Amino acid sequence: MTNLVPPATVTRSPRRLWLPLALAALTLVTVPACGTEKTERAGADGPPSTHAETAGARPAAAFTKMLDEVAHACPPSAAPEAPPTGPAAEPSTPGPGETPPSDPIEPLAPTAGPEVELNARDWCAGVRHEQRVAEALWDLTDPTPAEVRTVLNDLGYIDERIHGLERSGTATRFSLDLRDRGGRLCLNGSAAGEQTVVDMCVAPTTGPFTPEERSADQRPSPTP
Repeated sequence: MTNLVPPATVTRSPRRLWLPLALAALTLVTVPACGTEKTERAGADGPPSTHAETAGARPAAAFTKMLDEVAHACPPSAAPEAPPTGPAAEPSTPGPGETPPSDPIEPLAPTAGPEVELNARDWCAGVRHEQRVAEALWDLTDPTPAEVRTVLNDLGYIDERIHGLERSGTATRFSLDLRDRGGRLCLNGSAAGEQTVVDMCVAPTTGPFTPEERSADQRPSPTP
């Protein structure tokens, strides 16, 4: 008589059953995460030109903001007043036996330069720019072009608006293109420690700015 042996019963461990399920679930979670990470990384890296444009726009925006802050209390832009017309009044020289006039002779009104070529907003802002730049450069005993550029950058003047920066004897000369909202304001400066001079000038209405086209108003800069 043959004894029939029942087939072996295979018992699966719960631990062995859990491991494949966990790996499958982890794979489903990881795949979308990797896709998201790649997408975010691609957006962060981006095309070089896009990042260059963004980086270049930040200093320009900060420069415009600085101009607005300097001129925040100034009147709105308006066309400059036309210089007086007609022959200029020359002071007469008293003849023999004549008594010179007792009243002081008033100086003639300017017919050119920043006083008549800049609008009210530019003139007001120009005075403020003169003062802040002169005071910042006052403590440089032997200013080099690199030091002057650093000071101007710290004040908010970007490299694209700094022109003609060069050493001239013991001083460093420079010009600032401050044209904004159709204005013509610019500054001419000579950094030389306590002999620093910063003056308003008139830039071309349109086109590139070059120091050769400036016309300076040679007034002493304010003393800090």
